[in-house]
Amino acid sequence: MRVDDLLVYGKSKIHKDLSRILLSELLGYNPLELLNHLQDIVDEDICDKYKRQVDDVREGIPIQYVIGNVNFCGIKYYIDNRVLIPRFETEELVENTIKYIKKYFNYPIDIIDLGCGSGNIGITIEKNVDTNKVDLLDISMDALEVTKINVNNLESKARIIYGDMLNRIEDKYDVIISNPPYIRKNEEIEQIVKDNEPGLALYGGEDGLDFYRKILKNVKNNLKDKSLIAFEIGDGQKDDIIKLVKEYLGDLQIICKKDMQERDRMIFIFNGVDEKIC
Repeated sequence: MRVDDLLVYGKSKIHKDLSRILLSELLGYNPLELLNHLQDIVDEDICDKYKRQVDDVREGIPIQYVIGNVNFCGIKYYIDNRVLIPRFETEELVENTIKYIKKYFNYPIDIIDLGCGSGNIGITIEKNVDTNKVDLLDISMDALEVTKINVNNLESKARIIYGDMLNRIEDKYDVIISNPPYIRKNEEIEQIVKDNEPGLALYGGEDGLDFYRKILKNVKNNLKDKSLIAFEIGDGQKDDIIKLVKEYLGDLQIICKKDMQERDRMIFIFNGVDEKIC
């Protein structure tokens, strides 16, 4: 079959944009380049794989899992259903964290990513600032297998750690960052997320705050004199998390930032930073 025949087949079953992404990945083009190859003949084994992938997407499997990768902050990460699919708001968390590191911290820095999943947060920061130590921690051994793939693929120096947040972590860090599970136990979420992404990485207890409590009650012992804690948070959790910060850490500088949809989705906690943060 030719490329254009496969695209016609694909868009008869799924959205045309998704069909183009699937075929582009299989053929090694970007979706725009594919348009220059519409008359190319495609090997039969690739045709068969493409049709199977179209069926998978049609059955409700997220396309990121089907193609096995996602672009996060310009870096391609391997993912599968053992880890969450990285999202745009997490890119914003990382981009803001990198900005703060460059503005307020001296290189090289020590950083830990708590609940690292695919490793996308910690590795992306490593690729953008000068780091001494990068630790990637998760309680899911399945997730850490995916982390290891990305550490190897991207030639990261990160250390992979199995653990429950900061329990038994004795090192001190310049930056502690986390996108922890924060969905409330009975909160309604999209069916495609509920059916495919790992529940261990989604749910944060009755009020969605269990993992923020777990991190904040132990974090003092892991902070350098000058340090930053960066959290992604759920919509509507800002005030409760600020209360937790004050309860466990006292009166520190706290910056809350909105995502592109004008929702409060990021909190940055500055310890020992004398400058007024903006």
